[in-house]
Amino acid sequence: MTDSEVHDTARLDSLSAMLDEALRTLAEVRDFAKHTRISRVFDTARRLMLLPGGCARVQARARQIEEAGVFLGSDWAQPQTLIPSLTSHSLKSPDANTVVVEALSELRLLAIAQGDYVHPGMSSEQAHHYLTQVLAINLELLFDSASEAEREQQGKLAQLPRKLFHHLAEHIGYEHVIDKLIEEIWRILQQRPIQVDSVKQMITQIAVCQANPDIDLGISGQGADRLISSLYGTTQACREDPGVEAYYERLLSMDVGALQYEATGFARAMHDTGLVSPYHAVLLRYLLKQSNHLLSEALGLSSTGRDCLLCYGELVHAMINEAVHPQTAQAIYGLALLLERGILYQPPAAPALWRQLSLPISPYCQQRLSLSFGPELPPRVWLMQGVLCMLGQPLGVGQGNNPTCQSARALSMWAYNDPDYLLQMVVWAARDDEIIIHFEGQPISSRESASGVAMELPLDLDPVSLLVVPHLDRIYAEMGRRCIGREDDPHRWVNPEFHGWWSGRGFRINVDVETGKLDQLEEFLRHFYASYHPYYNGNQPLIHPQPAGIAVTDSAARFVGWHAITILRVALDPQDEMRAYFYNPNNDSGQNWGDGVEVSTSGNGERFGEASLPFEQFASRLYIFHYDPLESGELAQVSAEELQRVKDHIYQSWGADRLLPDPLQASAPH
Repeated sequence: MTDSEVHDTARLDSLSAMLDEALRTLAEVRDFAKHTRISRVFDTARRLMLLPGGCARVQARARQIEEAGVFLGSDWAQPQTLIPSLTSHSLKSPDANTVVVEALSELRLLAIAQGDYVHPGMSSEQAHHYLTQVLAINLELLFDSASEAEREQQGKLAQLPRKLFHHLAEHIGYEHVIDKLIEEIWRILQQRPIQVDSVKQMITQIAVCQANPDIDLGISGQGADRLISSLYGTTQACREDPGVEAYYERLLSMDVGALQYEATGFARAMHDTGLVSPYHAVLLRYLLKQSNHLLSEALGLSSTGRDCLLCYGELVHAMINEAVHPQTAQAIYGLALLLERGILYQPPAAPALWRQLSLPISPYCQQRLSLSFGPELPPRVWLMQGVLCMLGQPLGVGQGNNPTCQSARALSMWAYNDPDYLLQMVVWAARDDEIIIHFEGQPISSRESASGVAMELPLDLDPVSLLVVPHLDRIYAEMGRRCIGREDDPHRWVNPEFHGWWSGRGFRINVDVETGKLDQLEEFLRHFYASYHPYYNGNQPLIHPQPAGIAVTDSAARFVGWHAITILRVALDPQDEMRAYFYNPNNDSGQNWGDGVEVSTSGNGERFGEASLPFEQFASRLYIFHYDPLESGELAQVSAEELQRVKDHIYQSWGADRLLPDPLQASAPH
C-alpha cells in the first residue's frame, strides 16, 4: 500500500474504534439520559462517513447503532414507517445531527437489505425497495456536486450525503435508477461543463452494469449506447474498446479514406455529447503527421474554424502536441471551440498562447496541479488543457463546492470577453504565485492580502481555476474591505474594478444595506426594464456581459443567500416569450427556485452553458445590476400589472420578511 493508503486505513481504524467506544457508552446510560451522550456518536460517525470506506465501517455496525439507542424517540425509530420522499429534506438540512442520523438510518436499511441485519420490523425486500426509491428521488446527490443552497446551508457537510449515496448505489445497484441516471447525464451535458469527470464515472458505471451478466437491467438503460460509445467505442476501429495502444497500431494500417471515416466519427460524437474519447486523442496526435484537412475533420470544424486552423497551423499543432493525450482528451473539445470562436484572430491571442506553451510554472503551482490531477502527466500539460477548455467553453466554468462565485464569474467573463487578459492572469498566478489588480488607482496584491471568502484552498476545480481562483478570491475580499465605511453596497465600486472596464459604472440595488429591507423596489424594476428589456430600451442588445446579483431561493422559495451571475443577453425565445439568458457559476444551472421559478438550461433557445428564465421571473430574483449611466436613463413605462406580478414573486419568496412598514415604499402583496 502507498503511504496515503496506509494513512487512510489508520484513520479509518482509529475512528472506528472511537465509534465503538461512543456506542458502548451510549448503550450503558438510561434512556432518559441518552441525549447527553449521543453527540459524541454523531460527531464520530460523521467524521468516519466522510472518509473513503467509512460508510462501509458504519454499515457494519448497524445493529450496534440501533441497539445503543441512536434512533430512540426520533422519527427514525421505526424504519417501516419511514417515507422515502422526506429523505431529501433531512439530507439537505443545515443541522449536522439531522444529516448524520438520516445517513445512519440509510446504512441501517442497507445492512437489512443485504441480510447482514435481521430486523424485526422490516424485511430485506422492503429495505431494498425503500432504498431504490430513495436513490431515484435523490438522484442529484448521487450525481451532482453541491448546489448553491446546500453550500450556503451545509458547508462541508454537503459532501456526506454524496458519499453515502455512492455507497448505497454500489450495493443496491445502479440498474434500479439507470434510466433516470441517463436522463440526468444528458441534462448536465446539455450545459457543456468543463469538468466532466463525474459524468464519465457515471457512464462508466452504466457500461459496467450493462456488461455484468449478473445484473439484469430489463428494459432499463435504453439510450445509454450513445453515451458509452462516445467514450469507449466511438468508431468501428475502437468499437470493442481494444485499448489505446492497440488502436494506435490499427491507425498505422489505415489509408486516407479510413482515417477520414475515423475523424468524422469522433468529431460527430464529440460535438453531440461534449465528451471526448481517449481514442480521439490518439487519432488527433497521429493526424499531426497527416494533412490539416484530416485534422480539421477530426475537430469537426466549420469554415471559420478551418480558416483559423490554416492560418495558425503551427500553433495549433504545438498545442495538440503539448495538451492532447488520452488522459486529457477533453482538451480536444476546448481546442475545437476555441478555433470556432475565432479567438486567434485577436492580435494578442496567438502570442499569448505561444507564451503559455513555454511558461515556467512555480514549484508550488506544480505541486497543486499534481495533487489535484495526478502525476501521470506533467503539471504544464494539465494547465494547458485547462486553458484550452476555458477559452473554448467560457460558460462551462464551475465554482466547485466553494463560495467563490465572484472569482468563477470573473474567469468566465474574461474567457468570454477578453481572452488575452485571462491568459495574463494565468501567467501571473502560475509563474509568479501572485496577481496584482488595481482598485481605484491603488495596487492590490494577492500575496499581501488577507484571506478571501473561501476558508480553505479549493481542489475540486479545473486547472486554470485551481491556480487563479485563490488569488482572485483574496483580491476581491480586499476590495470589499477597502469599501468598509461607505454608505452603499460595496459591489457598486468593486465589480467594475474587478471584472473590467465594460462593467457598467451605473449601479442599482433594491435592498437597503443597513436593514436588509426592500428599498425603492418599483423604481429598481423600472430601471432594470429600461436598461435590459428590448421593448423598453430602444431594442438595444446587450453588448458586453454584465455582472449582477441574485437572491437565491430553494425549491420552497425560501431565501438561501446572495449569488453572483452574469447577464449575457435578453431575447425572445422560440415561443416568443422574452427571456433573460445568464451565466451561473454554480456547477448546475438547472435549479428550482420555488414559487414556479424553475431555471431552464435547454429547450428555450439557450446556447450551451446558458441558463434562462422568463424576464419577469428573472427580475423577481435580481437584487443588483449594473448599467451604463451615460445611456438614457428614463424609467420604463412598464404596466402596473406586469410590475405587480414581479413584486408578487418577490413577496412570496426572498422578500417575504423584507417588506418596509411604510406602504409608500412598496406595495403590499396580494
